[in-house]
Amino acid sequence: MRRIGPDTWAGLAVLLMCVAVGTPTLLGGTETLIPRAVWAVLFAGLLATLLVAAFSVESHPWAARISYGVAVVLSWFTVLVAPSAGWLPILLVFTASLSAYILPWWAGPVVIALNTVVIGLAASRTEATETGMLLGAVLYLLIQSATLLSTVAIIREQRMRRELAEAHVDLRAASVVLADSTRAHERLRIARELHDLIGHQLTALTLELEVAQHHDGPAAREHIKRANRVARELLGDVRQTVGRLRTDAPDLRESLTAVVRDIPGLDISVHIDDDVHATEELTMTLTRVVQEIVTNTIRHADATCLRIRIETAPDRTLRLTSVDDGRGTPAIRPGNGLCGLTERIDAIGGDVRLDGSDGFRVIARVPAP
Repeated sequence: MRRIGPDTWAGLAVLLMCVAVGTPTLLGGTETLIPRAVWAVLFAGLLATLLVAAFSVESHPWAARISYGVAVVLSWFTVLVAPSAGWLPILLVFTASLSAYILPWWAGPVVIALNTVVIGLAASRTEATETGMLLGAVLYLLIQSATLLSTVAIIREQRMRRELAEAHVDLRAASVVLADSTRAHERLRIARELHDLIGHQLTALTLELEVAQHHDGPAAREHIKRANRVARELLGDVRQTVGRLRTDAPDLRESLTAVVRDIPGLDISVHIDDDVHATEELTMTLTRVVQEIVTNTIRHADATCLRIRIETAPDRTLRLTSVDDGRGTPAIRPGNGLCGLTERIDAIGGDVRLDGSDGFRVIARVPAP
């Protein structure tokens, strides 16, 4: 189950404050210019459209904008027809701050200006003096501006943290790939040196011993045969060592652990079954796949937890499963990252399945080495 984050708690607190400032009017504590039941319908519609706008901004941006526009208009009517409700204009402060999440940057000041006009019109319907109306309008103008700027700063900080986390993952993955590539080149260099130097000398020794066997002396021939056998065995060992140096793969567990280590704001665990073995090519592919999974989770899922497991499936293929506790999506539209992930798996003869019904899940199968 997904953990409730600070943003959700903040949204619930704002909702409760909206209900609190409207409750006195609902209970008859202040007068309204329209029937109280009609005002209650306006107030309920305002809360409903604010909720729709807040919770659909990521999944349905246009629906969020339409709902927000309706909420702004309803907030104006709610305040205008209850001008004597002292704290009711706070609703306009909330609608102004919400614009930072839904509308372009320039729309926020426009909403604040219109809200200030509405507050002035509402104050003009009370017994307040001109000075009092002016001070009230300026006060709410400053409160709205400060709230909007604070919201913009929070959104910018969240975006920078997300970009920093994505860059962290990319750098980790690049470092792992570079280190593995460096080790692979070093193994190949050592293999060539062993083959060219020791292998050449042992081959020459074997040839010399072959020739010496044809000389006189049975005792000498027996020793020469033994030396010949030892030389051939040593030559075989060198060739076997060279072969292992050429084929040994970097450790999959170390590579993936290095990629996901110390990602801010996301709890990641990687579990690899003990019977899983990967070639160098497969290790590089899975490293890049995990990198994309983590980046996609940071960028889109709004998740706090990511679990990755690699195991041997019953059909003897390797299966990678990742699941997060984010919001998921019923209609998956793969972007460049997920398309690249699928292409990497396809290139080694595997397949990928994506599921956004409960969080976001990636299941990839690849042939076992």
